[in-house]
Amino acid sequence: MKFSVSSYSYSQLTSSGKYTEKGLIALAKEMGFDGIEFAEIHAPEGTDKKEYAKALKAEAEKHEIEIAAYCIGANLIYDTEKEIERLKGEIDVCEALGCKVMRHDATGGYSKEDKKKGLGFNNALPTIIKGYKAVTEYAKTKGIKTCIENHGFFAQDSSRVEAIINGVNDENFGALVDIGNFLCADEDPAVAVGNVAPYAVHVHAKDFHKKTGNEFVAPDGFFMTRGGNFLRGAIIGHGVVPVVQCLRILKNAGYNGYVTVEFEGMENAETGVKCGLNSLKKADELI
Repeated sequence: MKFSVSSYSYSQLTSSGKYTEKGLIALAKEMGFDGIEFAEIHAPEGTDKKEYAKALKAEAEKHEIEIAAYCIGANLIYDTEKEIERLKGEIDVCEALGCKVMRHDATGGYSKEDKKKGLGFNNALPTIIKGYKAVTEYAKTKGIKTCIENHGFFAQDSSRVEAIINGVNDENFGALVDIGNFLCADEDPAVAVGNVAPYAVHVHAKDFHKKTGNEFVAPDGFFMTRGGNFLRGAIIGHGVVPVVQCLRILKNAGYNGYVTVEFEGMENAETGVKCGLNSLKKADELI
């Protein structure tokens, strides 16, 4: 099993100014990761994004660590053609980074006004499929696979992720399986991972503390799931996600790529990330 870490896990460190994005590469290597994933990149003012990506690639090569994936936001149901062209530009950035996997979002869903008209997932599905297909066909020419992650509520359920992947129907497109995020849609993580594991091209390991909607919930740190339960980011192995079971399912489905630490807890980021890696190494021993 190969382990990487998302730059998102270090948000505390970059927002405080303790580390730059480039500095995270050396930190990830020092912590013992095989790779680092960038959740967006932020080129300094006046710097071309692709040139900045090439600088990050050079820094990764210097520290002998791979850039495992590139993850960006997207909304394919509004201004679809314009968004497709923008995402093709992000594929070029991914190529400059030297990585072979790019995740981009489907959509956060319809506006409140459109929801009042009765528009929902089934209405959006053909447009989402069209967008993902166009982007992955372009990515294929660059040797890059694209994928959808189960997050953002609207396209989060395993059945919806699978419907999109089946609709695109291209071996160059699959799933970024986040083993924790299914809880945001109130799905059992192991069951949901089992549904989408055959399509996995990248994996996020994430954990949550959970309270039901009938319990007292502290005013800080928790957010509400779609079904009215409450989650708070946890160090991997400290929460309710069945990490070993989910990783075993993925392994049995033939997945052999990176497992990426995505930490969004309240603990110190360096502690949370390092402890999460330790948990994944122990889980790997058990499967």
